[in-house]
Amino acid sequence: MNTPGPEVEAEKMTLLNNYLFTSRRLGFRPWTLDDLEEFAALNADPAVMKFFPKPLRREESAEFLERLFDHYAKHGYCYFAVELLETGEFIGFTGLAYQTFDSEFTPATDIGWRLKRRAWGKGYATEGAKRCIQYAFEDLKLNKIISTCPKLNHRSERTMQKIGMVKMGEFDHPRLQEFPKLQSCVWYELVKG
Repeated sequence: MNTPGPEVEAEKMTLLNNYLFTSRRLGFRPWTLDDLEEFAALNADPAVMKFFPKPLRREESAEFLERLFDHYAKHGYCYFAVELLETGEFIGFTGLAYQTFDSEFTPATDIGWRLKRRAWGKGYATEGAKRCIQYAFEDLKLNKIISTCPKLNHRSERTMQKIGMVKMGEFDHPRLQEFPKLQSCVWYELVKG
């Protein structure tokens, strides 16, 4: 059996050093401007964006990326860029965002994920979300995480259940008033314990 040479090991260590933290198969890192093309492709995919008002144009993804930079600078966390450790392939994002929309449970830190289609069905959303929760509670010292999604998005809700979150209720999302099919949402919570 061949063992990897020193060059391969050095390349792997360089990759690992770029990550804030890792899970078994995934690396989590802040965004860079170089991510825009792949980020825009993710947000432009109609299947990925099925439970959002619409796919995003490239300019809208660029604005979203700016908001992620700002959020990370302000809070020290964000929806992190996620890559496969094995290959370094960008597969989407999983992470945390401070939410202030008007509801009975905000302001609060939300956990969310968005993965490209090729990454679906492999357990990456669950694995990534569990690792982000660990990071939130142990490193960031947060005490509570929430998550929301439209009631129609059964896959996302199932992920919330798999990571141990508890359904707290349903609500009409104030930012989705113009999209009645998506406005009725569920919200889940996980308290450090």
